[in-house]
Amino acid sequence: MSDDGPVLVIGGTGMLGGQVVTALVDRGKPVRALVRPGSDASRLESLGVEIARGDMMDPRSLDQAMAGADAVVTSAAGYTRHRKGDTAATDTEGNSNLAAAASRAGVRRFVLTSILTCDETPQVPHFWHKKLMEDHLESLGVPFVALRPGAFLDQVTRFGGDPVAKGRLMWFGSPTIPMTFVLTPDLAGYLADAVDAPGIEGQRIDVGWDRPVRMKDVADLLGRLTGRKIKVRSTPVGVLKAAGLVAGRVNPMVKDMASMIEWFQTGRYVANTGRQREVFGPPPTAEDAVARLAGLLGHPVTG
Repeated sequence: MSDDGPVLVIGGTGMLGGQVVTALVDRGKPVRALVRPGSDASRLESLGVEIARGDMMDPRSLDQAMAGADAVVTSAAGYTRHRKGDTAATDTEGNSNLAAAASRAGVRRFVLTSILTCDETPQVPHFWHKKLMEDHLESLGVPFVALRPGAFLDQVTRFGGDPVAKGRLMWFGSPTIPMTFVLTPDLAGYLADAVDAPGIEGQRIDVGWDRPVRMKDVADLLGRLTGRKIKVRSTPVGVLKAAGLVAGRVNPMVKDMASMIEWFQTGRYVANTGRQREVFGPPPTAEDAVARLAGLLGHPVTG
C-alpha cells in the first residue's frame, strides 16, 4: 500500500465504473483500472488512467493490479451481464478473489458498491452475494466501506426504449409501491468521495433520494417536466417468472430478477439516508433527480 498510490477501479469500462473513473480524475486522484485482456480501454487511456490487464477470476492478475495501490473502488457485477465475460461466478468467486487480493496488498480503503437491503434478502442471489462480500471483507480485516444504493433509475427507465419519446415507462410489478432510486452519476460521485471520507471504515451506508417514490410518481414527474404524457406499462411478476422457463428449465438470471421484483413489492426496499446526509451532504430530491434524468435522456425540461 502507498499513500500516494493510485486508486484501483474494478469495472471501469462499465456504465457506473466509467463514471467513477471520471469522478476520481476530476478530484485529482491518480487512477488505475483493471481491464480484461481484449477489452477496449481507449476511453480510460484518454483520461490518463493506468491500465492493468487482468480478471477477477485470476488472483495473480489481481495481485499485480493492486501492487502499490492506495485504495480500491469496485462496481463489478456479474449479474448484469453488461460486459463480455460477466457471469454469476464474478459475484461469488471473483469477489472472493478481490477481497483476498486487497487483504494481501494492505490497501488503505476498499470501497464496495453493494445493494440496498442486501442483508435482508437471501432469496435474491445477486443481493445476497453483496452482503456476503461485505462480510468477507470484514472477516479478512480489510478496511472497507460499502455503499448500498437503491435501483438505478437512469438504467431501469430505459427498458423498452426512451420513455419520453415513446410516452410509456416499462416496469415490472406494481407501479404504486414506493421504493428507493438513485442516479448513476450521483452514486459515482459518492463512491469517489468515499475513497477519502473520514470516519466511515466498516460502515454500510444506504444511498437514495430525499424520499422513496412510486414508479407512477416518476412517470408523472417526468411527464410534467418534459410536457409529455407518460404512462406506466407494468408487467406482473408471474409473467416474468414464466419467461424464465426455457425448455422446462429455469433461467437463473430471470429467476433472480423475479425474486428482486417480488422483494420490491413488499414496500421494504427503502433507504435510511441519515448517514448518507452526514457523509455526502443532503440527498437529491426526487424532483431534482427526475429533472436530471430528463437531461440524461436528451430531453429539455420545460415544466
